[in-house]
Amino acid sequence: MEGTSIINIAKGIFGNNFIGVDELEMIKSSFDINIPENVPEIPFGINEMISKKDNYLLILGVSNFSNKVPMTLENLRLFFGINPNHQEPCFYNQDWYLNELFFKRKLETKWLLIRKSVFDDSRGKDPERHINEIILPYAIECAYSFFIYWLHACDYLWKNDYVWCKDLDEAGDRIYVGRYFDPLGISKNGFSIHRHLKIRDNYGNI
Repeated sequence: MEGTSIINIAKGIFGNNFIGVDELEMIKSSFDINIPENVPEIPFGINEMISKKDNYLLILGVSNFSNKVPMTLENLRLFFGINPNHQEPCFYNQDWYLNELFFKRKLETKWLLIRKSVFDDSRGKDPERHINEIILPYAIECAYSFFIYWLHACDYLWKNDYVWCKDLDEAGDRIYVGRYFDPLGISKNGFSIHRHLKIRDNYGNI
């Protein structure tokens, strides 16, 4: 009962920025996920939720599709596809990450606080310089939130921006995702997954 009351309070605080069991049930015909019977407790305090209600989504992360297939980037990509001429939203057509471990990371069943836009003062800055001061989301959390939010609100997160993620590729390069639309109109639409190459000793001038 106490947990339910906290969820109701959170829903009242976030309004349209809240996506819980009821909201996931409403989009199940388009995205058949395994909504848990026992919903985890919201780990965020009321004051924190109030301070973030306008700029963040509070969204229930779900770890499996209804057929028990795990909620990973790999399976999201299979579900939504890579061809905007066939259906949207979709993933941008890339394949460099298909064998990367982060691509197969399973989403935990938990509440996520996902910011709807990047911090302006973080634009163009290397996150590695402040990595101990910031909390980055996993790429699967961003992708899940992106597609769920579109199905819920018919709107796109990070339309032209990239979001730094906690994940690293096998070479230690940091992953960033997002930018569904190319502002120049050159690339096709799609949720993008990239890696930021670190400057190493084998980089130099000639």
